[in-house]
Amino acid sequence: MRLKIAHTTTYRYEPPATGIIQILRMTPGSHDGQYVADWRIDTSTDTRLDSHEDAFGNITHVLTHGALSDLTVTVEGLVETQDTGGVLRGTIERFPPSLFLRATPLTTADAAIAELARDLRRAAGDDTLGFLHALLGRLAAHMTFDTDPTHAGTSATDAFALGRGVCQDYAHIFIACARSAGVPARYVSGHFMRADGMTAQEAGHAWAEAFVDGLGWVGFDPANGICTTDAHVRVAIGLDYLGAAPVRGTRYGGGRESLEVAVHVDQAGRQSQS
Repeated sequence: MRLKIAHTTTYRYEPPATGIIQILRMTPGSHDGQYVADWRIDTSTDTRLDSHEDAFGNITHVLTHGALSDLTVTVEGLVETQDTGGVLRGTIERFPPSLFLRATPLTTADAAIAELARDLRRAAGDDTLGFLHALLGRLAAHMTFDTDPTHAGTSATDAFALGRGVCQDYAHIFIACARSAGVPARYVSGHFMRADGMTAQEAGHAWAEAFVDGLGWVGFDPANGICTTDAHVRVAIGLDYLGAAPVRGTRYGGGRESLEVAVHVDQAGRQSQS
């Protein structure tokens, strides 16, 4: 599948900020099942943009600028994808899977999550893949997709207790359960082409990858209850959202800050809805 993606992030500062530094993880890489045919980053002002790779191999851009009242960052491009049944091949792997057993404040398992993981693991026995699919099903039954009650800093334990959240929350809960059961898991940020034909989205997408002996890393999208397909474009990975967020940074000075995000994901050449 050939996917066309556009992701625009706009910041406004009132009064103007005296300076900003932003780290962008908005550029996908190529690997088996995903080929980046065209990609570019544009900014609304003449900013300095330095390209690097972070510790996980994510393509990053560091953006710095002096005083300004608003900033728009736009990324867009074409990515060719193939359905690999969720199995990941050809990616940069700089750390052993065991690193992704490490809990973070956003992915720590409390008693309720640990109990769920223990029950599902006991039922699956040595079948790690079966355990992970059972976890997908249980989260689909327990959680309701809702954009209101959670935010970027909501932990897996809080979202699980609420029974509500967005794709980021689903991914954090999935990761917390997997790690609690001894299965390495990590956070993935990227994009997803919806099956209903709606191309306009309020944000990017998030899912998880878990390590299965004999298969390697496998993508699981708990917000949609599926393994990753050719409708997913993988951009960045991390231990949790903070390590894979599309934009993170800081500003100096200024007062109130507002943020607007607009994302469009569609199959190239297809007449879309919005």
